[in-house]
Amino acid sequence: MPEMSKLLPERLPRVVGLLGGGIIGGGWAARFILNGVDVKLYDPSPGAVETVQVTLASARRAYRRLTQVPLPDEGALTVVNSVADAVSGVELVQESASERLELKQQLFATASRAAAPETLICSSTSGFRPSVLQTGVDHPERLLVAHPFNPVYLLPLVELCGGRRTAPEMLARAAEIYRAVGMHPLVVRKEVDGFVANRMQEALWREALWLVHDDVATAEEVDDAVRYSFGLRRAVVGPFRIGGGGAAMRQFLDKWKPELTSPWTKLTDAPKYTEAFIDKLAEQTDARAEKLTAPELEQKRDNGLVAVLRGLRSEEYGAGETLARWERGLRDRIPQLTDGSGPLRIPAIEIPADWIDIYGHVNESRYLELCGMGTSGLFSWIGIDGAYRSKYGSFYTLETHLSHLLELYAGDRVQVLTQVLGADEKCLHIFHVLTREGEERPAATSEQMLIHVNAASRHSGPVQGKVRERVLELARLHAELPRPQRAGASIGLRSTRNRRENLSTAASCPGPAVKCNA
Repeated sequence: MPEMSKLLPERLPRVVGLLGGGIIGGGWAARFILNGVDVKLYDPSPGAVETVQVTLASARRAYRRLTQVPLPDEGALTVVNSVADAVSGVELVQESASERLELKQQLFATASRAAAPETLICSSTSGFRPSVLQTGVDHPERLLVAHPFNPVYLLPLVELCGGRRTAPEMLARAAEIYRAVGMHPLVVRKEVDGFVANRMQEALWREALWLVHDDVATAEEVDDAVRYSFGLRRAVVGPFRIGGGGAAMRQFLDKWKPELTSPWTKLTDAPKYTEAFIDKLAEQTDARAEKLTAPELEQKRDNGLVAVLRGLRSEEYGAGETLARWERGLRDRIPQLTDGSGPLRIPAIEIPADWIDIYGHVNESRYLELCGMGTSGLFSWIGIDGAYRSKYGSFYTLETHLSHLLELYAGDRVQVLTQVLGADEKCLHIFHVLTREGEERPAATSEQMLIHVNAASRHSGPVQGKVRERVLELARLHAELPRPQRAGASIGLRSTRNRRENLSTAASCPGPAVKCNA
């Protein structure tokens, strides 16, 4: 059985130090802790720890909806009393203090003296250039900006910007760390105020302010204009992603050139924040028909982001590709709870509410998804990871026989047991048993035949290297186990007596019994 230490990605830090536990700092804490990284938090502000705990609870809820891949054991949250304690013995320092230059420079000066010379120090600043932050810092070559977006635990973008004295290898090292916790690092090519995303966001904000200021639209109408139109499109494509390449871009610019040079927008000017204008915005906000508290709005926000991310994941496109890559990394890290002498077992999976069909129980396709998690656990045990898949290939399902025995509901915690029935140079015969946690009676079983496909030829080919040794050894160990009762079962007409017994069993289960006509 692989040790847990060997399941950790090479660049995933074991401990990070957080300076600041507000909205952004709490989001970082959640992002790292739920990826199995220990966190040391320094924030002397009253209520900072409670804020982090609330954010962590929100992130747990969002991740249960975002992915059904078992997460690693959570990292520990340790609250410390000084900057020196927070940065001692850590691999990464993430500063998320208030946007006050003197405060940040003081924190970095103190942190750089106390941290080991090789410790990476990053700032979550929304706009300060890293060269300014490097003033008074020991080893400024390891300091850079790593600017995230709220909520940090869901939005994957992190803008990396180095200063004049930042070593290029530090940017590469930071990118690997953030990628390991499911983020999409974007390296800013040169220092600029506001970096990339915030400059575009600020332009939109200024125009939104003018539209309300000039009574062209209300605050709610401006919000609706974004979230019902290009806001959805921008979740998939950016402003320059145009099908057809350079020729299509030339046509696009030619088509819209008159509008781009017309006075449609207030390009750089912003309305003054007069009391009258602020009152107008406040009144329009209060007048909204949808009145939600801050926690309710955050939950709506997270639910919407989860839905968009999961939709994009089905296409492995844009932010969905980042989510899919993070999930593959999580699968490679799933610890096995047995030594191989018995059926393999992965941590229990809690059934989310959106797996439920119109009849109130788990959708049929989700049973196969649960079995797929068992298969992923098997792959982890025998050593099929990203490196093996890219070099040699993997097993692919050739045939599946799924038996539904009990209904599952939202909130059920489901255990998947996987037994190898047989294996040779190319084929793998496996059997999954799905049970509610704490129960012995199966909710479903699945028998599958898998075939190994070569990565280069895309044709069946023999298993390679240590994976071959482990799969044959596992097959040998599992040959000593009792053969599952339903293994080898086929669908067909049975005797009247057997059908009556099956219907009697189904009738004793929750939900409607399924009757078959011979």
